[in-house]
Amino acid sequence: MATSNDFRNGMALKFDGNLVTIVEFQHVKPGKGGAFVRSKLKNVKTGAVVEKTWRAGEKVEEVRLERLSMQYLYRDGDMLHVMDQETYEQLTLPAELFGEQADLLKENEIVTVLMNGETPIVAEIPNFVILEVTETEPGFRGNTAQGATKPAKLETGATVNVPLFIEVGEVLKIDTRSRSYVERAKR
Repeated sequence: MATSNDFRNGMALKFDGNLVTIVEFQHVKPGKGGAFVRSKLKNVKTGAVVEKTWRAGEKVEEVRLERLSMQYLYRDGDMLHVMDQETYEQLTLPAELFGEQADLLKENEIVTVLMNGETPIVAEIPNFVILEVTETEPGFRGNTAQGATKPAKLETGATVNVPLFIEVGEVLKIDTRSRSYVERAKR
């Protein structure tokens, strides 16, 4: 058990039956009355952020999360297989842990998995990935007003919008958070 006086950014807690991390906190000592702690808590699974005010010294249940760097191996239906970079132990994770970004994963990509003991809680893919365009329509000169885009299918099967000048076979840098084209890239 920890207290609200022990808060630090990134600390994981059990709050209302959910696993949350502290995004930010502030100790407040008003001139009148007792001290308290304002905090912003982010739900680890859903990403929702809530604000909570704690009394100074209020007990909270701290959770130890381990952040593991793992290599994505392959997909088998709704399950993704990853391997620990240090122990070479393989884990099978449900695609839901990766969220909507699971289809942007390419084999041998390094992912981060948050573990609570032996239980995987959430998996994060890199903010940017390098992928090749396998299918897209040709762009026509003159059909743009400003920044027109077209859909492009990537080597992983994901579809993102790209500028009209992008052609099949080009390698692109994709932002996984917004699922958007960033720039052309080199392998």
